[in-house]
Amino acid sequence: MSPLESVLLAQKNVKVIDASIPYQQYKPIDLSISNTALLTLKNVDDFEDYISNYLKKDNAKVAFGGYKEFRNLYKRSNIFNDIELEERNIHIGIDLWIKEETPVLSALDGIVHSFDYNVGLGNYGPTIILKHKIDGVEFYTLYGHLSIESIETLKIGTTFKAGEQLGTLGDSSVNGDYAPHLHFQIIDQIEDYEGDYPGVSSQNDLDFYLKNCPNPDLLLKINEL
Repeated sequence: MSPLESVLLAQKNVKVIDASIPYQQYKPIDLSISNTALLTLKNVDDFEDYISNYLKKDNAKVAFGGYKEFRNLYKRSNIFNDIELEERNIHIGIDLWIKEETPVLSALDGIVHSFDYNVGLGNYGPTIILKHKIDGVEFYTLYGHLSIESIETLKIGTTFKAGEQLGTLGDSSVNGDYAPHLHFQIIDQIEDYEGDYPGVSSQNDLDFYLKNCPNPDLLLKINEL
């Protein structure tokens, strides 16, 4: 186990969206290539309806999952399908699907490392990256698909306490044309990236990204309940 993974496991009571929603109202969702129901969805409105109906079946409020998940969701965007590079279709964060304007919370004490509005079909939209240091271990958390308001007055170096509201979730008009959700990712070494970091990997690069971006559930611990 890496030093970062040990730090993540030692943290307790971490949430990154609306703290009033208990994990008992979270429901795992499969958005992998094996979910053939996704093939019938023609646009973002269909996808929003799919998520909404999926949650209603069990009176749940949050659909979650996606770490190391092979997906077809990215085929519609050239961001992930550069003809000169290997297709990127393996998700390396965790997604929390819930309605727009849901509060997004800082996972841990940290400072704003960078932020940006990553425009384009399939992209993050408004994105915030925080820097953390615990027990001598420095690392980063990324919050993607936020609202424009989340970054309008934000400043690099601003401090946030664990559980403090960072912003809110954006809708499909700003979040890359997705159903509203938070893409949450943990990053060990961020290199020269600012306001952005790959959230989807190719098969050839997967070993690197899984090592550099450990499973966010080590921190969130949703699957322990």
